[in-house]
Amino acid sequence: MTGPLKDQTVLVIGRGSGLARAIALAAEDAGAQVIAAGRDPDALGAAYADEPGISTETVDLTDEASIAALGERLGTLDHVVSTASARARGRVPDLDRDAIRLSFDTKVIGPLMLAKHLAPRMNTGGSFVIFSGVAAAKIAVGTLGVAITNAADTLARSLALELAPIRVNAISPGVIDTGAWDAFGEKGKADYFADISARNPARRIGTPDDIAQAVIFALTSTFLTGQTLHVDGGEPLT
Repeated sequence: MTGPLKDQTVLVIGRGSGLARAIALAAEDAGAQVIAAGRDPDALGAAYADEPGISTETVDLTDEASIAALGERLGTLDHVVSTASARARGRVPDLDRDAIRLSFDTKVIGPLMLAKHLAPRMNTGGSFVIFSGVAAAKIAVGTLGVAITNAADTLARSLALELAPIRVNAISPGVIDTGAWDAFGEKGKADYFADISARNPARRIGTPDDIAQAVIFALTSTFLTGQTLHVDGGEPLT
């Protein structure tokens, strides 16, 4: 297969659905050998059973030993994309300490440990893409836990300097139509999406493909590092 990622290995960490799946498929289409990794190997295996260009692995970002073991199994690789998250929502009086810790462990410390153990295994021209989110740019009551754990902006800049010439960038999605909003119920989700679409400058909700294409851009743009790409329809402007 030809493409800008031909003969390169891309590790995508996350679930077998939503953003992680869209990114894995986009990387495969770009010519990469893709490894999808997450905590549930059975679910990942089922999700990618019909994708011969995508293999699966097990990793728990809250467990440094698990990350180190993954590195040992993989050997060398070219790019790492971490989409994993664990959200801690609610106002200050309602925030749970363990939920906050899990969120930091998954979205901040986990990617940092990925850099620690996988950067030494990267081929020349390698890169990391980690995830922030619009909650860090548009502060709102009730999303404090999400906002403070969307620290990928600072982490990306710090790692880009220390790991150079390995490139490190972050993606900050806005409201994206994934299963993350299904808990609102059909009407609640529709009303929420309608409100966001009416207010943001793009006048629509984002799609997983919007994010996947931004990730491919970050992986293949060899003069881009230490940056956060805000793929959010301009939501922080409203």
